[in-house]
Amino acid sequence: MLLPSPLIRGKLIKRYKRFLADIELENGDMITAHCANPGGMIGLKEAGIDVWLSQSDNPKRKLKYSWELCRVGGAMVGINTAHPNAIVEEAILSGKVPELAGYETLKREVKYGKNSRIDILLSDPERGLCYVEVKNVHLKRDDAVPGLAEFPDAVTARGAKHLDEMADMVAEGHRAVMFYLIQRDDCDRFALASDIDPHYAARFSAATSAGVEALAYDCIIDVKTPSVTVNKAVPIRNISAK
Repeated sequence: MLLPSPLIRGKLIKRYKRFLADIELENGDMITAHCANPGGMIGLKEAGIDVWLSQSDNPKRKLKYSWELCRVGGAMVGINTAHPNAIVEEAILSGKVPELAGYETLKREVKYGKNSRIDILLSDPERGLCYVEVKNVHLKRDDAVPGLAEFPDAVTARGAKHLDEMADMVAEGHRAVMFYLIQRDDCDRFALASDIDPHYAARFSAATSAGVEALAYDCIIDVKTPSVTVNKAVPIRNISAK
């Protein structure tokens, strides 16, 4: 998926109030950007890291800059959680996700469950319905296990609710898939951060036991284009493994 172009480079001063980030641009200007990421952003909010911003010309926007990418330890990381659904949709439609190929139609943000919306709904006259819930992954704290991406990076009651509702869809005879999109280019495996949110890990175990499938794919991040694209599937480690 192409990102807004051109991206503007700067250095992070601080991220605060969840959705705000003060940044010093290369020309020395100090600006406040929108941080479209409600998570903990562990390891991605240290002062001085390189960041890349998009700029909006919409006069109605309070903040015209949006934080898109950052570089940590040589790795590029996508932090904007507004993008993963579109990134995964593009990958499915282009045939890059064989596990989700062969469906006739794809729809976004379809109501289902208990007042929820599924990120992607695939349907086919012969194969039926496939509910796809997309989660953005950018946590990496793998001193002992290089290349390990983890989710979540903060407690997520909403995420646990989604797992239960996906299990309900399987019980109704449909297919349901959790898609973990690793928006960084230095990971080659995935696991749940069960120490950060034990309840989410427990609901994941229950959901997968009930038939909910799980996929994890890494990304290629190109700051020059700029773009974020799905690359390949990576193995999912046992949730109890560390």
